[in-house]
Amino acid sequence: MDLKDHVAIVTGASSGIGLAVARMLVAAGAQVAMVARGAERLTRACTELGPRAVAFPLDVGDLKALTALPDAVLQQLGRLDVVINNAGLHHRGDMLRHRPQQLADMFTVNLVAPVVLTRVVADLMAPGGVIVNVASLAGKLGVPGSAVYSGTKAGLRFWALSAAEDLGRRGIRIANVNPGPVDTNFFDDDFEHVSDLTFSQPMVTPEQVAAVVMDCVRSDKTGLDVDIPYMSGKLSTLGYLSPGLGRWLRPILEKRGAAAKRRYLARRGLTGG
Repeated sequence: MDLKDHVAIVTGASSGIGLAVARMLVAAGAQVAMVARGAERLTRACTELGPRAVAFPLDVGDLKALTALPDAVLQQLGRLDVVINNAGLHHRGDMLRHRPQQLADMFTVNLVAPVVLTRVVADLMAPGGVIVNVASLAGKLGVPGSAVYSGTKAGLRFWALSAAEDLGRRGIRIANVNPGPVDTNFFDDDFEHVSDLTFSQPMVTPEQVAAVVMDCVRSDKTGLDVDIPYMSGKLSTLGYLSPGLGRWLRPILEKRGAAAKRRYLARRGLTGG
């Protein structure tokens, strides 16, 4: 896909993976409708990327506002070719420590919002459009302290794989990108509830994930489900297919993850066990 003068929506675009994807889309000549809750940070990100980046302050959990977004993008930017469902919400730790509404909010942001946005844009995209979901390896293998998050990402993955045929009849492709732990500030304000098992896997950068997202955008295939890092994806699949082996490996991985977590905290100037 030649992205010059194409228009993309990127949710969760003010930082991390979303900002990295937006940066690459702008570099490829696309116009980017950047969506995020925090208007101030979003405006700064758009200023950094220049006139091809346009701010659409929006909480994707507000489904009424989300449903109106594609029409607003069409009116302002003239077309719609790409959607990156990247916005995510993660309340970590034992699910019993969170209020029921917090758990429901994770499902709304991580699963319902991408489904709703995809349904709306499917009526507006021309054939050749593409939708990429930023899911997670947590959606392939349940992670301690992330029960609900894992459930939302598993649902996102399987919904997209199931929807590929429906969207294909409109000439629209869909793909998932499943990162392991990503080196952003996503952990920093709640790291005591991030499991050692999470840190047992290599940490990737937002730019590495964004590069995989861009590969999916440019691909002519639909139903892609791409893991990053590759070997972490294989390990997650193995743990899913062989629960007994996963339980046997878990203490080894947690010990390795605890050491990696200490190094991460030291590097970020944080404190913790």
